[in-house]
Parts: sequence; structure tokens; C-alpha cells
Amino acid sequence: MATKDLEALKTAARDAYIFTLPLVEIATTRARGQAAGSPMNVFGHMRRLADHTARAVTTPNNDTFYSTAQVDLSQGPVTLNLPATGDRYVSLALMDAYTNNFAILGTRTTGPEGGTFTLVGPNDAAEGPNVVRSPTNHVWALARILVDGPHDVEGAKAVQHGLSMQGPAAPTPGPFAHRGAPWDEYFETAARLMAANPPRVEDRAFLAAMAPLGLADFDASRFSPEEAAAIEAGLAEGKIAARKGGLSGAGFVEGWSYPSARLGNFGQDYGLRASVAVAGLAALPPEEAMYMRAEGDLPRALFDGTRSWRLSFPAGGHLPVHSFWSLSLYEATPDGQFFFTDNPLDRYAIGDRTQGLVTGADGSLDIWIGHEDPGPERRANWLPAPAGPFALFMRAYLPKTELLEGGYRLPPVVPA
Repeated sequence: MATKDLEALKTAARDAYIFTLPLVEIATTRARGQAAGSPMNVFGHMRRLADHTARAVTTPNNDTFYSTAQVDLSQGPVTLNLPATGDRYVSLALMDAYTNNFAILGTRTTGPEGGTFTLVGPNDAAEGPNVVRSPTNHVWALARILVDGPHDVEGAKAVQHGLSMQGPAAPTPGPFAHRGAPWDEYFETAARLMAANPPRVEDRAFLAAMAPLGLADFDASRFSPEEAAAIEAGLAEGKIAARKGGLSGAGFVEGWSYPSARLGNFGQDYGLRASVAVAGLAALPPEEAMYMRAEGDLPRALFDGTRSWRLSFPAGGHLPVHSFWSLSLYEATPDGQFFFTDNPLDRYAIGDRTQGLVTGADGSLDIWIGHEDPGPERRANWLPAPAGPFALFMRAYLPKTELLEGGYRLPPVVPA
């Protein structure tokens, strides 16, 4: 094959990896659930807050219970029942097979009264009120239910008990290759997933550039050894590209990155979609929750846990939100994912609902961050870190206009 053709094949493999990575990440998440005994079209409930043992999904939060269902609409519509939630923050994100949040039910959008909703696939007819149409047959339904502390656990569980789904039985999917699989296994999985969940018409131009790979009727055996080498090289480039950005956005402003307006509903920003699938799978769009990452002094914007750090909010300078905010600390894995780390306080996040925080006489708030105990006078405001690299993410649920539009900026995290 000519050098020009090999280069086109390499580019096609890189672009195809970036385009299909979200499909594969959701599919492997779905497969893990199936292996654990979670059937399709049925909610499963996590009835404890995520801690250092939670490794199923990158960047978990420590603020909400999760309820999750993997949905297959190919056999017909399903019915979602959302209970009344009162003043409690609840969101039920409905993500298509490409990780776009095509609808969010709950506090911000449908209100506190709950309701019954009909979730319909791209090809079925539907009538009546509260119809929600998915662009793909595979859907991930992920609910976040606020827990205000140990005293509030039973109240949050009651909301989970009222969350249900009814629909036709769905076949068990799989098996699926994971994102680190050999190129032939990876693209065979990607091709099957794309056939089950056809891309949007707006993706046609990008798909045309992927044509040399032949995902429409993928057959790894038709490629020669030199062509296979070009595909492997393109896949490697795609993996590197997918580890860039993510929830961190395009850059840092005064010590923090702020999310892209396309986060959670990516349009044609396939690079952002892929990187978020790796570093922040199932991220919500900014109007529901904003994810800000602090800029550390180590490579990949990480912080050194052997040093001491401080985040100081001046009086009246806390985050402008309609719901709540929390600062989460994660250890980083070599492949760009983030998980909570074990610590002596069993504290994985600190925020405006943390019990026992000490504020200054003027209402200011200092948060102390690091591996070493900062001492009895500061321990109440201590966010423990590992004795190594870590990342800091701030979540702001239901951000007010000044935060959404950039009028408010977080103070930087500085050496203590």
C-alpha cells in the first residue's frame, strides 16, 4: 500500500478511536454491571456514599447516592417513575450511547413533585405526556440523590425506593473489548456498538474521514501486516489524545480550570467527548453542575501531597450556587483516571455541608490540604491527601449565573 494510503489509514484509526471511545466506555461499564448481576432496564442502587473502594467510574462524588440503570430501548419504550423529592437535590441524567446528556429529570428541570415519564428509542412512536426520546437505543440512566450527612441517609434511601423503571425484557449485551484491547478486538467491539447505535447525521463528515477503516462492515483479517501496523500507530495516537483535557478544560484561569459549555452534551467536539469518557465519565452539563479543577505544580496539573496547601475563601466569597458545593481530592492513575484515596479521617470531600467546619471571626474559611495532619486547631478543616500526587476538583451544583458566566472566580490553592 502506498505511503499516502497508510497515512490515511493511520489517521482513520486515530479518529475512529476518539469517536468510538465513549461508546466502548459505556459498554464496558454496562458489562461490569451485568457481571455483578444487574439486569438491563432495572435500577440498581448504591446505598452508601462513594469512598476509596469505589473504582467503577472515575471521579465519583462523595455527596450523593447513585442509582443507575442500563437501558435497552430496542424492544420498546420503558416507563420511568421519579418520586417527589421536596427540597432535596436530585438529578436523573439520561445519557445516550455516546455519553451525551440528552435529558435530565429532577430538581432543576421537572421540579420537586416527581412524575412518570416514557423513555422512547429513536425509531418508536410514542403518545401522551412526559415523553422523552433518546437518540440511541442504549441509554445510561444515572441518578444523583443528595445526602446531607449521616442523619439524612434514610431520607435519601426513601427517594431511591421511589425510583423505578418498567419495560420489556432486554437481551444481555456483550462481550465487549475495553479501551486498552488490541486494535482488532477494540474496533470489532466499536463496530458492533455503532451498528446498534447509529451516529447522528451531523457526524457524517467526520465519519467519512474514518472510512478507510471500514467500521460499517469491519473485518480485521482483510488488513495486511503493514496496514495493521498503521492502524496500531493511529490507535496509539488516539489514546494519547484521549488523555488530554477532560474535565480540566482547555486551560487554567487564576489557578482553576472551568468546564467547556459543551461538557455533557458534546455536539461535534469528539476530542472533548473522548477525554471526558476517560477522566470524567457521566459528567453533567454546566447548568446542572460545574466541575472546576485546581492547578497543581506537578505534571498533569497534580499536587504534591508531601507539601501543605491552603484554599481560602474570604468572607462572603463562597461559591454562588442554588444547591451546594464540595471540594473532592483524588489520587491519579497512570491512564488518567481519578479515585478517592484512603485517609485517617475517612474524609474524601469538604464543602458547605461539612459538619464542624471552623470559620474565621469575619466569616472567612480556610481549607487545609495535605498528607500531614495540620494540627488540632486546623484539623476540622483538613482535607487529607496521599503522600504523593493528587488532584483537586470543585463541584458546584446548580451554579448561579455569575459562576456560569465567569463573573465569579475561585481563589487559587496556594502553599500553606
